[in-house]
Amino acid sequence: MSNLFYYALTLLQTTELNASEGYFGSDIFGLIQRSSPLSKSILLLLIFFSITSWAIVLLKLHQFRKVDSETKSFLNVFRRSSKFSEVQSVCKSLPNSPLVGVFQAGYVELNSQLNPTDLQDNQSRANDSPTTKELKSLNALDRALLRASSIEVNKLEKRVPFLATTASITPFIGLFGTVWGIMGAFTGIGEIGSTSLAVVAPGIAEALIATAAGLFAAIPAVYFYNHLTQKIKELASTMDDFSLEFLNIAERNFS
Repeated sequence: MSNLFYYALTLLQTTELNASEGYFGSDIFGLIQRSSPLSKSILLLLIFFSITSWAIVLLKLHQFRKVDSETKSFLNVFRRSSKFSEVQSVCKSLPNSPLVGVFQAGYVELNSQLNPTDLQDNQSRANDSPTTKELKSLNALDRALLRASSIEVNKLEKRVPFLATTASITPFIGLFGTVWGIMGAFTGIGEIGSTSLAVVAPGIAEALIATAAGLFAAIPAVYFYNHLTQKIKELASTMDDFSLEFLNIAERNFS
């Protein structure tokens, strides 16, 4: 490894001199064009991982912006309304908020345990007037909310694991390409019988491109995977808090 770093350092220091003599030039595309078919295949694979990862990142960031905006709007409506039926009427206009799915699951469960007229006429949250119908099972309502929360979390996590895969696998793919390129470089040295920089440097430069491409794909994937995972945890916590709030309201008004 020390020899590899020595050659890489020397390569950087003598780039301009070797370019003028036509050894390998400073154009990275020239190095790629001269690389082996296997090296090109590895680079194409890394480019695929990188492009796909960035597409997922942009998609999820856009999705979470809409989720944040609609979740705030939904909570405002939910806490201002005196009846669940009023909240239900605005759910269709806020499809991206995970709280909508949780609320609708709870609302359906309430409908299954109470008569529709009881649910709409007696579920006042602003007044403490008694209801004429009681919940059959508060635990069943809790399970319905918990299941809905799990479904919403799975929706939020969709495609995010690909970022973890990219972050973990692309450095090794790049390292494999580098090792293969160095093997080819040393094989060329053995065939030519010369260890001059003009012979060694081009092969090592081509080999190191794979490692650079692997890191280029992995570093953003690691950062955004952690960022998106933290965001999902925060939204999951928000859903848990909302479920407890929903249960408290149901228990106060229907028990």
